Amino acid sequence: MIKKIKYFFQTALIYLAFVIIKCLGLKISRIIFSFIFKNIGPIFKSKKITKKNLQIFSNQISEKETNMIMIEMWSNYGKIFVEYMFLKKFRNYNSHIVIKGQKILEDIKNSNEPVIFISGHFANFELMSMELTKQNIKLATIYRPLNNFFLNPLMEYLRKKFICKEQIKKGRTGVKDALEYIKKKHSIALMIDQRVSEGEKIKFFNVGAYTTTMPAQLALKFKLKIVPIFIERKIDNSFEMKLFEPIEPTQFKDKYEISKRLNEVLEKMLIKNPNQWIWTHNRWKL
Repeated sequence: MIKKIKYFFQTALIYLAFVIIKCLGLKISRIIFSFIFKNIGPIFKSKKITKKNLQIFSNQISEKETNMIMIEMWSNYGKIFVEYMFLKKFRNYNSHIVIKGQKILEDIKNSNEPVIFISGHFANFELMSMELTKQNIKLATIYRPLNNFFLNPLMEYLRKKFICKEQIKKGRTGVKDALEYIKKKHSIALMIDQRVSEGEKIKFFNVGAYTTTMPAQLALKFKLKIVPIFIERKIDNSFEMKLFEPIEPTQFKDKYEISKRLNEVLEKMLIKNPNQWIWTHNRWKL
């Protein structure tokens, strides 16, 4: 009951914030909510976990650098929160983003064969699937429903309406759904940067972290290429999305080797811009 009450008031507060955001507009709301999240976020999320994660990322990182990354991370959170109210605008226009790797997208479309897109929670991660569908890629995305069951219907509505119509809930039934979508020539997009209890313990920045092997399993079963994507927020709040060269599963001996390679790709993304990743997630939890 306490959890239900907590979720209810949390949802009411978020809906109120969304109304204010729509009234203020994108530019002003980004400034305001970036400031709010930077100051309030650390109160609700453990600094201890964030600092522990950053020490794993680099034991050479200074206290000053740690604090700067934390500030920028919360600032990015605030901007993402605002941008949910403007997904329709992002859907209808292209001025907010530059895509690098257009040839890779064209090759995927011309082959008429699905691929596995993988990435992490960087910048505004929601825009990656949106941009793929805007490029007429047949896509289904795997997502984790919010714990807040009052708020989750809104998030599902926004994702299906503006990001990607075909949404797959994470879990056992999700795996079955993914198989069906692949058989219908849909590519699959999923994030691989969060802890998965049923995953394999694979090194991530030289420390074992439970990692999903789902991309590797799907790639091996259906002989699909894996295409990493990275998105980055620029100083003017525009975005750059980069597609990397496809990874051929046949070059690896098993799902573990493929998953290890994907973690290495993710590491490079993180090194390029550590300010826009979710350091609050307990990625290396045992």
